[in-house]
Amino acid sequence: MRITSIHHIAIIASDYKKSKTFYTEVLGLRILKETYREERDSYKLDLALGDQYLIELFSFPQHVPRSSRPEATGLRHLAFSVANVEEAVGELRTKNVPVEDIRIDEITGKKFTFFSDPDHLPLELYEA
Repeated sequence: MRITSIHHIAIIASDYKKSKTFYTEVLGLRILKETYREERDSYKLDLALGDQYLIELFSFPQHVPRSSRPEATGLRHLAFSVANVEEAVGELRTKNVPVEDIRIDEITGKKFTFFSDPDHLPLELYEA
């Protein structure tokens, strides 16, 4: 087997409309397709960053909360590259998104910070 890339990241939202707004209007991801699956009473929203298919956002009527902090086992966070962390933080804060203080990666010397989506999924901004 030879993996060539990551195809997508799947996220289940507790409040689909709120998360749809967050990922499209706050983070600026582009909607490729929105599908309602009647047999599951569920939406599937395909989102892209530029030309890259990136996230599948789902709604399910039956969902359970997943622990993510502090340092829970499993997927730790989703990181987005940005050219300038300070500018990105400023933009998020103008949209009333709480953002942690900017830190410096002790290994790479790059700036990074964390914030959360509406379901408290940890998201990272990492300066490229």
